[in-house]
Amino acid sequence: MADVSAADVKRLREKTGAGMMECKNALVQTGGDFDEAEKLLKEKGLAAMEKRADRETTAGRVFVEAEGPTAVAVEISSETDFVSRNPDFVALGEAVAKKALAEGASAETPELVGMVNELATRIRENMGLRRLVRMTAGDGGYIAKYVHGEGEIGVLVGLTCEKAGAFDDEETRAFAFSLALHVAAFAPLSLDRGRIDPAYLAEQEDIFRKQMEQDEKLVGKPANVLEGILKGKLNKHLSDICLMDQGYVKDEKMTVAQAIEEQSKRIGGKLAVSGFEYLKVGA
Repeated sequence: MADVSAADVKRLREKTGAGMMECKNALVQTGGDFDEAEKLLKEKGLAAMEKRADRETTAGRVFVEAEGPTAVAVEISSETDFVSRNPDFVALGEAVAKKALAEGASAETPELVGMVNELATRIRENMGLRRLVRMTAGDGGYIAKYVHGEGEIGVLVGLTCEKAGAFDDEETRAFAFSLALHVAAFAPLSLDRGRIDPAYLAEQEDIFRKQMEQDEKLVGKPANVLEGILKGKLNKHLSDICLMDQGYVKDEKMTVAQAIEEQSKRIGGKLAVSGFEYLKVGA
């Protein structure tokens, strides 16, 4: 049996998170070779993780990173809120988001997944890199980011402006941040009406028609009246789900489109939202 020092056992435990006896046994099995013992523990951890893979990961956290006109949002899932609040989990998420941003990743990579798996083996809970999205606002563009609470929701909003240096203005950046707050609060499904899938519109129209057919108050109404009511229902629905049509979070008397127009006048250049990303844990 190889001699195993208490110092090596302690160091191995600190590096892998495995139990003291597990670390000692691994060192014994590998003849005191620290690197081989670490590898053995990781292999055992990965095997255990495979057994845990069918356990639901309904908790987690969203992380966002932005630099200039580029940003990423990452959702890392976990089984429990307890783990998603763990400092190691938070540090992992921040590291994954920063690495994804720096390396230009627009989807998961083996290296990023490996970072998640490494922590999962240490804390012995099923975890995963559930989503990774990348956004680019273009040259001269700007991306506002917002994370709600303890990462339950993460938002990116990309903006452009025809006026050079517009986003050097503190008030304009504050306005961009308010748009990110708005998206977090109202969760729009689309930027504007022109981007709604026609199939989705047809489905909603069919739903509203069937609802109207069951409404006794509408029995016997002329066809043109019914079509007008249907059009009104669709219009209301679109104003609820399209960002540009929603009542602005800071002043619901105006739409988001109107708020953007007012800010454009203030800075002397046309502002536009190029896109947004809304990530909610588990959704």
